[in-house]
Parts: sequence; structure tokens; C-alpha cells
Amino acid sequence: MKPGRLIHVLESLLKQRWPAFIWGPPGIGKSAIVRSVAAAAKLPVIDLRASLLDPTDLRGIPAIIDGRAVWCPPDFLPKPGDPPGVLFLDEINAAPPLVQASLYQLVLDRRVGEYELPPGWWIVAAGNRQHDRAVTFRMSSALANRFVHINLEANIDDWREWAIGAGLDPLVFSFLGFRPALLLEEPGTQPAYATPRSWEMLSDVLKTFGGPKECADLIPGIVGEGPAREFMAFVKTAANMKTIDAILADPAGAALPQSLDTLYVLTSWLAHSAAREDAVAAAAALLQRLPAEFAVILARDMLRAKPAFARNAKYREFMKHNASIISG
Repeated sequence: MKPGRLIHVLESLLKQRWPAFIWGPPGIGKSAIVRSVAAAAKLPVIDLRASLLDPTDLRGIPAIIDGRAVWCPPDFLPKPGDPPGVLFLDEINAAPPLVQASLYQLVLDRRVGEYELPPGWWIVAAGNRQHDRAVTFRMSSALANRFVHINLEANIDDWREWAIGAGLDPLVFSFLGFRPALLLEEPGTQPAYATPRSWEMLSDVLKTFGGPKECADLIPGIVGEGPAREFMAFVKTAANMKTIDAILADPAGAALPQSLDTLYVLTSWLAHSAAREDAVAAAAALLQRLPAEFAVILARDMLRAKPAFARNAKYREFMKHNASIISG
């Protein structure tokens, strides 16, 4: 399931009582999607790492009251009277079998021993697949049968939409538009490999150091050796701010780049800079000058970054001839 579809599904599942389980490789954004859905619904999130729990953690410890043992629930669980929220059980299948067993009653019956989950709290869990080379234990059929299971897959279009809105470095998402297969790689023998999370990490590092050249020796340790080499080769041939500056100064007449990598950088930079009036004006003018496939990419990315771009006269003119492609 694509991330965009998962968001819609989780928003709908919030309205019913059955818990959901999100499966996916490390670094794909499972927890981030859960938090964003909860934030959109104005619900607090309690994030429990099941792999760090002991079997007794959920039930609590006993206290002697009036000669009887009464179980005191842990402080990290929602308390009676708390407003509705989301209880997120992350890395649940990385928890040992005894911990998973302690979750049975909480997941299905919304209680553990004397503790009861307050009304309005929804349970959602997440975990890695066994073939992702992450630490996992086989989930018992008794626990698995208590969830609506959803498989999350990486999708370059959904990720680019998120990356533009999140303000990632345009070199990163323009490169992945050029090489979408590198958005997510299978883990290998090296500790670093490409995932949506590691590309976000690279964007932060680029901003901190000021550019790819200043941190070239760090990039293999973020996204892996192979993707790092391809990224640096892409940057060397495609990142030309002189070309972009010339187009900003004269979007109707400046020479346009011919190489695919430079066109990806140009369209990504314009979307990233959608808050600038000169970037918006240049994007509108270029819709009629760029090759059709890049004009469509630019139109979509500008709408994601600046929805008001839909009111631009040149965009409307472009839509008269390309509406079916944009919505397709």
C-alpha cells in the first residue's frame, strides 16, 4: 500500500475499534505516518517500543491494600479520564514472545489485569518484516489475529510530495526523481543503505554542512556506497546555479538545459523555492517551454508546494491542454 493510501486508510480506521498493524521495512516512515494522522485528528500519541518492555511492564507491580494484592498499572499507559488518543505499539514483533503474550488482552479486550484502556483510545502497531534483516520474533497467530494488517510500500510520487512539503534539499528529491529505484534498497552487509529516512537524514546533513562537496565523505555512511557515488555524480553534472539564475532572470527567453538530470534539478529547485515570487513566475513561464513530461512534473510539484499556483493565469492556460495528464 502506498503511503498516501495508508494515511487515508488510517484516518478511516480511527472511527472503529479494531487495531491496525503496519508492516514495512526499516526507515520507510511507519511511525511518522501514524503521528501525522494523529496530529491531523488532534489526538495525542503514546509511543511504546514493545521491544524494550518486560512482560511485567504492562500489568504493573502489586501493592498490598487492606491485606489484598492490587496491581498498580504503569504510568506510561493512558489514565482514566484522559482525552481520546492513539496508543502506538512500535516494534511489536521485535518483542520477545512473553511480552507479546502480555499484549494479547490489551489489544483485543482493551485491558490488562485490572487496567482498562480509557474510551476513545485507538491501538495501532507497527513492525518490520522477517526478511528485512531486522530483529524480529515470530508473532503468534493469537496476537496476529487481533489486527487489521496493512503492508506499507515505498512510493516515489508520495515521497516527493512529502519531501517538497517538508522542505528537503532539492538536490535530494531531484536525484530520486532521476533515480527512483534508489529510494529504498534492501539492507546488505554494510550498515548504511538507502531508505526514505536515510535520504531525509542526508538532506539535513547537506543543509548543516552547506552542500554535497563539504560533506562528501559522510554521504556513503548515510545512504550507502553505491547510492552515494551516484548522488555525487548527479550533483557534479546537474547542479548548476548559474543556469537556474539565468532562467530566473529571463524565464521566457533563457536557454533551457537539455540533460535529464539538470531538468530534474531545475523543476525541483523551483518547487522548493515556491515562496519566492521570481520562482513562481519562472515556473509559470516554463510550463509552455519545458518538454511535456517535465512541464507536468513542475506543475504537480508547484501545486504541492504552493496550492495558490492553481490561480496563476499561465498555469490555467497550461491546464486547458493538459488537464487529463495532470490528474492522471
